[in-house]
Formats: sequence, C-alpha cells, structure tokens
Amino acid sequence: MRFVSAFVMMLAASLAASFAHAHGPTRQKAFETVTIKASPDAVWAKVSDFTQLQGWHPAVESSTATNGSNVGSVRTLKLKGGGELVETLESIDPAAKKFSYRAKDGGALPVTNYSSNLTVKPGDGGTSVVEWRGAFYRKYMNNDPPKGEDDEAALSAVTGVYKSGLENLKKVMEK
Repeated sequence: MRFVSAFVMMLAASLAASFAHAHGPTRQKAFETVTIKASPDAVWAKVSDFTQLQGWHPAVESSTATNGSNVGSVRTLKLKGGGELVETLESIDPAAKKFSYRAKDGGALPVTNYSSNLTVKPGDGGTSVVEWRGAFYRKYMNNDPPKGEDDEAALSAVTGVYKSGLENLKKVMEK
C-alpha cells in the first residue's frame, strides 16, 4: 500500500510540474511616458486624430481610417521600410484626453491580442505628460517560441514603438 501511495504522489508531482511548464505565453505589458513643453490641449489635438499617426510617429509612412476618430474606426498603418498594422479605435474621451485601440493581429509586430491606450495629462508649469501603455501576448502562442517570436521580442518591439513615438512627438511639439 505504501508503494502505491508513493507512486501516486510521485505521479501527481510529475504531472503538476509538466502542467506548470505548459501554460503558453503570459500577458506582457509596456509603459512609456514623456513630458512635453506644450499645453495638454495642443498635445491632445496632435495625438487624438486617429487618422494622423504619421504626423508624429517616425515609423509610420501613412495611415487610412474607415471612420476618422470615431469609436469603431479601423485604421491601417503602412510602416516605413514595409509592413502594416490594422487597429480599431475602442474608446475616445476628449474630456479625459484619453483613447484606446486594439489589434487582434500584431501585423508587423511580433504580438497578438494587443490593446493600448494613450493619455495626455497636465504636467508642471504648463507642460504635458503623455502616457502610452499596452498589453499583449507574443505572436507565437505555443511553448518554446523561436527567437524573435518570444516574450522578450514582443516586449522589445512594443516598447520601441512607444519610445520612438513619444520621443518624436516631443520633438514635433517643442519646435
């Protein structure tokens, strides 16, 4: 009886360990912020136009949108150097200076189930603080992803998009 009991315990421990490693990808989160020497109203006017990301993001060549800056609008971003992204505007709140959008497929990015929001807040001395945050999964949904389709690649890609966009927005707004 002890042998059976020990065997069952060993089997249970072995199964638990294998299930712990077989969970697939975990949700990743990215967050970047920048302070801009411009009023929140001026910054909001620039970033809130869902059709004009190319006006401040250096990686975007062009953008088209099905319904302007209205909820439900689907924009297609053509990237410099090739590739595209398709995103849907989920919400926009001009009073709170905040909007959110989603992309089921990351397109040119190694992500899937990507959601993001951008917020403009008042900073000290008439400045603006822009926050860009997102949550997503790596594109490769199985265990043991190949290099470039792993969590690190997904996080690096989205963080790079946010950093380069916010750095350029700062340059554009502070001219």
